[in-house]
Amino acid sequence: MPIVSISLNDEILSELDKLQSSMGFSGRSEAIRAGIRAFVSEEKQKSDLAGDIHAILLVVHNDEFDHVVSGITHNFEDLIITHLHSKIEKEKCMELFVMNGDAEKVTTMTKDFQTNRNMDTVKLVAL
Repeated sequence: MPIVSISLNDEILSELDKLQSSMGFSGRSEAIRAGIRAFVSEEKQKSDLAGDIHAILLVVHNDEFDHVVSGITHNFEDLIITHLHSKIEKEKCMELFVMNGDAEKVTTMTKDFQTNRNMDTVKLVAL
């Protein structure tokens, strides 16, 4: 089996260790493989989206990156039916987008958030 090395900051490593323990994984590698399998499965499901769809996009980020969210959001105003912004912790914000439109554009918007290192959580649910 090939070996892949990754670097993790202390916060993510701590979260990984908690998941390993609470979910009963025998080691970090097993937990990481399970996470990768889930990610690959979710991305395959998204790649099957076509035509006009309804979707919900959840984004969590530090409030200092509100301007980044605004920049991405402005590029997809034609998709967004409702946008809810809520402070969920001290410096954490949650954005909830209800969208309707072309699946490719929904996927592009999602990827724009996913590939931005300033976003903590990005989750798409296609309806």
